[in-house]
Amino acid sequence: MEKPSPDKFWTWFNPVGRETGGWAFILNRVTALGLTFYLYLHLVILSQLATGPQAYDQFVALMRNPISISAEVLVVAAGIMHGLNGIRIVLTTFGFGVTRQKQLFYGLMALALVIILFFTVRMFTA
Repeated sequence: MEKPSPDKFWTWFNPVGRETGGWAFILNRVTALGLTFYLYLHLVILSQLATGPQAYDQFVALMRNPISISAEVLVVAAGIMHGLNGIRIVLTTFGFGVTRQKQLFYGLMALALVIILFFTVRMFTA
């Protein structure tokens, strides 16, 4: 049995020589790590907002700039891609679309792109 090492850890994220399934796997891991990081950041921010209305007003003012809106778009994009990729995994686990995994992945990621573009336009024009 091989021992775990940091070098092997990074191979999880190495896209070189991977096919579509490998890219889907990497995408799922990266979005999961990003969403997990965001969850902890979100909890820290919420704890700060509990100090009173002034903290909430300052936070809202901070979030109304293009950099913060872009960060929100990235979080939503990660959630959409992770969720749709998860649906693909569930479908293939239960035997649906097993022979068409590549097409299913590309179709769901195209749907994700449309949803993300719609959300991005709404966020920057609201």
